[in-house]
Amino acid sequence: MMTATTEPMGHEAARAAMVASQLRTSGVNDARVVAAMAQVAREEFLPESQRAFAYRDRSLPLGNGRMQNPPLATGLLLTEARIEAGEKVLIVGTAGGYAAALAARVGAAVTAVEEDADLAALARIALGDSVTLVEGPLSAGAPAGAPYDLLLIDGAVEQIPDALADQVREGGRVVTGLSDRGVTRIASGVRTATGVGLASVVDSECAVLPGFTKPRGFQF
Repeated sequence: MMTATTEPMGHEAARAAMVASQLRTSGVNDARVVAAMAQVAREEFLPESQRAFAYRDRSLPLGNGRMQNPPLATGLLLTEARIEAGEKVLIVGTAGGYAAALAARVGAAVTAVEEDADLAALARIALGDSVTLVEGPLSAGAPAGAPYDLLLIDGAVEQIPDALADQVREGGRVVTGLSDRGVTRIASGVRTATGVGLASVVDSECAVLPGFTKPRGFQF
């Protein structure tokens, strides 16, 4: 039986292995992101039932149909985000708050949105006062804090609603997972006067978020 004394050391070793084998070998090359992921205890942002699996390179079930992004997807999203200290960042689909904690660690002023009450409660405890947490529909974002320098969607979506994109300042950045016919990838773009155009960066397993499905065309 693992004791309270030995468990943190196990997590520390697993965290170091994650950095060495998952991040450094797979395009997570922002030193600030790597350092933050080496320091922030991912297990604290997961339900108790999933903490033993915190550093496995796979999506983890969070309950109510939600999944936690694999560590690599989080690292790739934050690397592509290129966060500068002091930037206002909106994170949508924050779940237990892990990506929000990392973004705050590299110097962002973070507003994080979560609609699942259980996950929002977990994030509220794990994040403390380091992040502004908004509990509400993911697709609605947090307009009270707009405009943001960066929108980071912590999961995969089929589309970004105009109401959400409009919360990013013109010239601001958008980084997200994209879901297309069962394939997920990291994508990024810039907010212009006419909207956001996204370009694919790399295929990556991402947790699909609810509420961002494209309308389906009429079929017989």
